Amino acid sequence: MRIVFATAELSPIATVGGLASAAAGLSAELRRQGVQVDIVMPDYGGIELADERIIDLDMPEWAGPGRVRVGLHDKVGELHLVDVPGIARSHPYQQPNGEGWRDNADRFFRFSRAVAAFVELDPPDLVHLNDWHTGTALAAIDEAMPSVVSIHNLAYQGTTDGSWLNAIGPRARHYEWWGATNPLTGAFALADAIVAVSPNYAAEILTPEGGCGVHAALAARGPALMGILNGIDTDLWDPATDPLLPARFDVADLSGKQTNRQALLDRFGFADDRVPVATVVTRLTPQKGIDLLLPVLRLLADVPVRVAVLGSGDEALAHELRMAAAAYPDEFGFVEGYDEALSHLMFAGADLFLMPSRFEPCGLTQLQAMRYGTIPVATAVGGLVDTVPDADADVRNGRGFLAAQPTSIDLLAALFRAVRRTGDNRRKTGIQKRGMSVDWSWASPAREYIDLYERLVAGD
Repeated sequence: MRIVFATAELSPIATVGGLASAAAGLSAELRRQGVQVDIVMPDYGGIELADERIIDLDMPEWAGPGRVRVGLHDKVGELHLVDVPGIARSHPYQQPNGEGWRDNADRFFRFSRAVAAFVELDPPDLVHLNDWHTGTALAAIDEAMPSVVSIHNLAYQGTTDGSWLNAIGPRARHYEWWGATNPLTGAFALADAIVAVSPNYAAEILTPEGGCGVHAALAARGPALMGILNGIDTDLWDPATDPLLPARFDVADLSGKQTNRQALLDRFGFADDRVPVATVVTRLTPQKGIDLLLPVLRLLADVPVRVAVLGSGDEALAHELRMAAAAYPDEFGFVEGYDEALSHLMFAGADLFLMPSRFEPCGLTQLQAMRYGTIPVATAVGGLVDTVPDADADVRNGRGFLAAQPTSIDLLAALFRAVRRTGDNRRKTGIQKRGMSVDWSWASPAREYIDLYERLVAGD
């Protein structure tokens, strides 16, 4: 089976959010399981390929000229890079000042049209599109071509003015949304299958509260919408082989975790005592709920717990975190930015991992934390519900602790429960080992996608 897999991000080439990791992980595993995957992404510039060849595309005037560079990337393997006017930029979506490029709709509508031209030139068995950046490709792809659309984050829809309905393709009418052009609602109407990146998120986006204004468009597709949980790269995230850790460990022998814990305490200047340490590795955005953590920080000494945060993003949130680190240096630490080695240490050395997300389509960091024997304390949203059974509600299978609602009070209550329950070392070890024993790799999700592809290609 051959599929065209179109995405705006692909780790490690262009990484902004979870889309990049998911696209890279799934496409690589599909290849391992025997699927021929043509990965198609924008040519943002400066991407080197070996054995390169050029494919010229037949494009309408508004979208072209377009071409595809095909070759071997040293990390990804075979890669198809689409060049259309305006697509090459220093950042996929944002200007240096943090604002979005003003022509993002133009850029990705051209990219989507190029995906359609590539499919027409050499038809695969199936097309798999990811998020709004690729959604309008279906406006110009023959309806006989089986198609899948994945929703990685419904909050980003790429809605723009209605004039595009005259340009994007013969099936453009499906993209009309209250007088505007919505790349996702059109893709939802036309795709044979719609996949959210966790089963619980698939249910949430059918509600007015979680559907970001398009829940009715999704509900109209009935069983075409499903949820398949993301995986992680378990070779990269493996405490038994991780070269970035001071000490390695595995589920059979957790002794090395203590060495990493001491290194984490030293890095943040925390005292060496028995107080649990919780870490946060995140983007500083409203979605991730860091503002919900801020009121809790003044109470850390009473819980008691220490908290260390690594992240970048919203400057107002970063400022608040810097102020909190100065006010509570014994209980709270903050490193602004992203440091790969430090992130691995924060997963490996902590007792607890905090995820106060307002919504979380799947979540990757809770999977990485559990892989490293660190117990999640998370809000009961999206994929966090699917991956973190509450250890109080399900004593036999619990892998963490869930806050009932994304509020500061509920987060504090869950954190308090986690600290108290993990004070019993036997119970703590049991929770740790349950999380470490789950196969969080892409092997099972990829099999689910392959089953879906085969059903669609067969016309089922």
